[in-house]
Amino acid sequence: AVSPIARDILETASAIGGQGGGKHVDDPYFLQPMEGVDGTGYRASWWTQFYCILWRSWLSVLKDPMLVKVRLLQTAMVASLIGSIYFGQVLDQDGVMNINGSLFLFLTNMTFQNVFAVINVFSAELPVFLREKRSRLYRVDTYFLGKTIAELPLFIAVPFVFTSITYPMIGLKAGVSHYLVTLFIVTLV
Repeated sequence: AVSPIARDILETASAIGGQGGGKHVDDPYFLQPMEGVDGTGYRASWWTQFYCILWRSWLSVLKDPMLVKVRLLQTAMVASLIGSIYFGQVLDQDGVMNINGSLFLFLTNMTFQNVFAVINVFSAELPVFLREKRSRLYRVDTYFLGKTIAELPLFIAVPFVFTSITYPMIGLKAGVSHYLVTLFIVTLV
């Protein structure tokens, strides 16, 4: 703020601003629009950005199959543990309370397992994301949607494995429709 360059810039801006107050397009101190950039400031359309982020995220998921295997194995182990703790509940007062506790563990396990996975990925990709966002390569919404859709198979497989193991072990209400409703709710979580 006190350097000679800053004072020169301030004087130039004040002089230009005092000449009628409007923008002088021919003046070299005003940035001209870049060629190939639309009114939003991005070189690519929303769909192109989305496609590129989706493709990059999908390749990232495919490059690390061990991570997928570890998450599925972790889910199976936690589901087996919860299933063995609440194994074969009967519908009396204690059983209903135990089933209530198991449903709570259903929801908290799915919530925190995904939260920790996102925290791990987000902290690893944050510097790249910030650099590319500042460079206006893509919007935040295209990044979020592309990343989420690329990981959708894993977001569906993990609740399927968890529910398929714990549901019959706990002895929740029998029937395919009841199982599918539970699977749908756990997947949404």
